[in-house]
Amino acid sequence: MSARMLVVAKAPVPGRVKTRLGADIGMDEAAGIAAAALVDTLAACRDAVGAEQCTLSLDGDLADAVRGDELLDLVEGWAVHPQVGDDFAARLVHAHAGVADGPGPVVQVGMDTPQVTPGLLLDAAGALGDGDAVLGPADDGGWWVLVLRDPAAAAALADVPMSTPTTYDDTRRALEDRGLTVSTTATLRDVDTVPDADLVAEVAPGSHFARAWSACRSTPGARR
Repeated sequence: MSARMLVVAKAPVPGRVKTRLGADIGMDEAAGIAAAALVDTLAACRDAVGAEQCTLSLDGDLADAVRGDELLDLVEGWAVHPQVGDDFAARLVHAHAGVADGPGPVVQVGMDTPQVTPGLLLDAAGALGDGDAVLGPADDGGWWVLVLRDPAAAAALADVPMSTPTTYDDTRRALEDRGLTVSTTATLRDVDTVPDADLVAEVAPGSHFARAWSACRSTPGARR
């Protein structure tokens, strides 16, 4: 299936990303973990459909980020746009609106699921079938992927509270209230806490994330 990938992410700068995790392991270390997760996510999207079919909606500047040079190399050939909006829901709507016209659905992910693979992304796109949308639940009550046949349908997200235990249910309801048919794909775990990171590193042992997490775990004196 032809598809377009959309990553909505923050530049991994200490104190601006993974602050919940950073409270336990330190903000510099958390930014390094976030950078590794973003590397894995960008690579999975690129490998799924090719760089020319990928868009990054970015909060911040990769030039200021941990592993910034590596991240800039990864998004070569991508469309990169700044995030716009007063809250995360508004930024999601704007990000979808900024995806260039083209064939196939838009597959949107964040940077919290470094265990994602090209296969999982393409499976999510394939789950669309003849429908309008696909949501992938996250273990914490949110969602890790949203597939839309028409990116303009993201307008339904404008009033959905994000980062709550009911975000998945609220998002699904908002899409269905617009008359959209919504299918489901695989459930993944977001990385927000130390236990999350332990579990995700275990299921993706060859990832940049797992290597970064192992190094963090083995650093003498690291807080965890």
